[in-house]
Amino acid sequence: MSSRMLAIVLSTLLAITLPLVSTATQAADTATSLLKLHQLRLAAQKSLGDFYMFNGMEGDQRYSRMISESLTEVNTHLGALTEMPGEGSKALRSQLDQQWKGYQIDLNNLVNALKSQGYTDLQPVADLAARNQQLMNLSQELYSKIQQEGGYSVPALTQRSREQSLLMQGIAVDYASRSASVGATFMGGGDVRPIEELVKEFSSKMATLEQEAKNTPQLKQSWEGVATKWRYIEKSLINYNENSVPFLVNKYSNTIIQGIEQISSQYATANL
Repeated sequence: MSSRMLAIVLSTLLAITLPLVSTATQAADTATSLLKLHQLRLAAQKSLGDFYMFNGMEGDQRYSRMISESLTEVNTHLGALTEMPGEGSKALRSQLDQQWKGYQIDLNNLVNALKSQGYTDLQPVADLAARNQQLMNLSQELYSKIQQEGGYSVPALTQRSREQSLLMQGIAVDYASRSASVGATFMGGGDVRPIEELVKEFSSKMATLEQEAKNTPQLKQSWEGVATKWRYIEKSLINYNENSVPFLVNKYSNTIIQGIEQISSQYATANL
């Protein structure tokens, strides 16, 4: 093959390959942004639950530390969301930043009030829950917009498992608010429904995910571990008025979410 012909072949291959590499890189960047945003949503949800636990457990400092850790986690993930795929997502990212700053100030003010006077008024707590709902709604809108503008869709099982984590976190926050008797109940995303209904939904969706044909033996075992922990608190969640066990629910919900997130990561790696 002549040098000229070889050069033509190589330039043609390069012209074909570069767009493919660019597209793959963009998809990977979009997937990373969506994961960070999902983790941000979980931490933002959890920060409210941590506050309810701090309130209900009479200022137990472990929950004060958890609040700080959740706030730090949100700030870390938000700081990592620098490159947005389009103008719509950039605008929503800016709104999310402003909403978060306001929420963080309100949460810190309530924590300081609890530390200094031992109680908080109900209205500021209700306002905090409302701001958290707004954060969850806005972050969900951004999550959808990034996929739309980035030309990328989160794989089905990855998405379903992420939604299961958010549902578990929402149930835990709702339970903590009832146990703290703060006069405000909350469900991530602004979905105010009876906790019994949420528990039933979680059980049903988890059973479907457990039975998913694409699960490897390792994934099946991981789901079994999550299900075992879930069954341990399921009755307490349903019978929340009879015997409140906020510490137990908080502890197990955190480990359940960790288990689901590990499964979700495996789904994402396998592009499932």
